[in-house]
Amino acid sequence: MGAAVIVPAAGRGLRVGKNINKQYLHLCGKPLLAHTLGACLASQLFSAIIVAVTPGEEALFHRDVLLPWLPQDKITLVTGGKERQDSVYNGLQALSADTDLVCIHDGARPLVRPSSFCSCLGKAEEHGAAITAVPVKDTIKIVRANQVISTPQRETLWAVQTPQAFRFDLLVDVHRLAQSENYYATDDAALLEHYGHVVWVVVGDYENIKVTTPEDLLVAEALIRGRAACGSG
Repeated sequence: MGAAVIVPAAGRGLRVGKNINKQYLHLCGKPLLAHTLGACLASQLFSAIIVAVTPGEEALFHRDVLLPWLPQDKITLVTGGKERQDSVYNGLQALSADTDLVCIHDGARPLVRPSSFCSCLGKAEEHGAAITAVPVKDTIKIVRANQVISTPQRETLWAVQTPQAFRFDLLVDVHRLAQSENYYATDDAALLEHYGHVVWVVVGDYENIKVTTPEDLLVAEALIRGRAACGSG
């Protein structure tokens, strides 16, 4: 099984409220993106690690993330696109045609564990497409114009995470279709769903948060320190 991972890291992260792309904010003294890529390397599952960064931030990535924290020969850099989907597509173009499986993992999820990559890849190898997700803990309301419309059954609701894993040829095919039709989805799983493919779910990890707001930065730092204190990764 030849597996690769694409890490989209070209978002601006405006909700964090900083004047810098959130991927370069420090968590416990290290850039957020360095934590994420370090987790990809620690899994020892990938023959290729592709990072898509914001156009114009290539030098920043080399200076602040790659050179101080990561082995340069293990990471391939591509320029990200206008949308996340464009960045993933650019990453796919950088992969060898003999790649079997590809993971997509958000650059802003620095707390991913190797076990999540392993279980997601295993399910994708078996079925073609898999995502990590966790059951929601709260009651969810459908709201329109500040009025509750309905309350979905909580047991049917899962919060989707990354990594997401797919058979390489399958993911390339749906991305090419989407490009030809100018169709955009919120994530790669939704892209496959749109074109009629079944996506399987692997139970994820509640600690695998996506850093989106200033509060998320505080939570991520606390989790990283907690793992260090108990010796877990």
